[in-house]
Amino acid sequence: MAENVTHHALGDRAAFQLANVTKTPPQYGAITPRWLVRLLDWKPLEAGTLRVNRVAEEKAVDVICGPKEEKALPETYVEYEEKPREYTLSQISAVLDVQTRVSDLYSNPYDQVREQLRLTIENVKEKQESELINNSDYGLLKNVPTSQKIQTRKGAPTPDDLDELLTKVWKEPSLFLAHPRAIAAFGRECTRRGVPPPTVTLFGTPFLTWRGVPLIPTDKLHIDGSSKPKDPGGKTSILLLRVGEKKQGVIGLFQPGLPGEQTPGLSVRFMGISSKALASYLISLYCSAAVLVDDAIAALEGVEVGSYHEYK
Repeated sequence: MAENVTHHALGDRAAFQLANVTKTPPQYGAITPRWLVRLLDWKPLEAGTLRVNRVAEEKAVDVICGPKEEKALPETYVEYEEKPREYTLSQISAVLDVQTRVSDLYSNPYDQVREQLRLTIENVKEKQESELINNSDYGLLKNVPTSQKIQTRKGAPTPDDLDELLTKVWKEPSLFLAHPRAIAAFGRECTRRGVPPPTVTLFGTPFLTWRGVPLIPTDKLHIDGSSKPKDPGGKTSILLLRVGEKKQGVIGLFQPGLPGEQTPGLSVRFMGISSKALASYLISLYCSAAVLVDDAIAALEGVEVGSYHEYK
């Protein structure tokens, strides 16, 4: 799904404010860490399309074990789906307009064009993580098979609920994915039962774990449809993923070798200067995600985040 976002050029006052702000080291306060993008296994997609050939599960493969007599071995074949699903890359794009006056007058000590491009790219990457989870076509939430969905027992996410979720992705589970408030709700339930979850350090940051699987926070898993709900309660989902192509899990897809490539799948191209002295830059990011087999993903639904307890 392509999205075009136009950023209008700064006026004099905004340019002055930006110049003063960037006299200090760049601030990332409004940017949330994108752990999912880091933890996914990314596969380059040269032709722009990935065809997932899955085995038709209805047909059993005939095998024989240790015949003592000379008997004819069973003949069999593996039946694939006749119309396999095809994944295509989607485009997330933005156009940044910068007054040449701004870049000429306010680029000391920090380059204004570079800083504005950095902030625009950060927002494009935020949109990327949101699409990986919520896109109506390839988003993880939309691609959880019905057989891989379970409901909480009492609303709040308990250790029992996460254990049940692990039975759905029991082959080398990689990570739980949850809203930070859902992780906090799980922590409260663990505290209530006297089984505080251990932590593990990834990317220099501590994460809670359960049964050795880290709980990765993201605000892109919404609570009642919102990433920043105002009400103390609400319901959300917790995902469990197996990651990696070799593990037949969940993978990210990107387009390599783009003109103006900055990072895999992301390009920045100068579009020229208009008659109004606006320098324009096109930021494009191409990505998608694929669930290679059904048991690579599962969801715990109906997770209530507003349950609290009195401890004595």
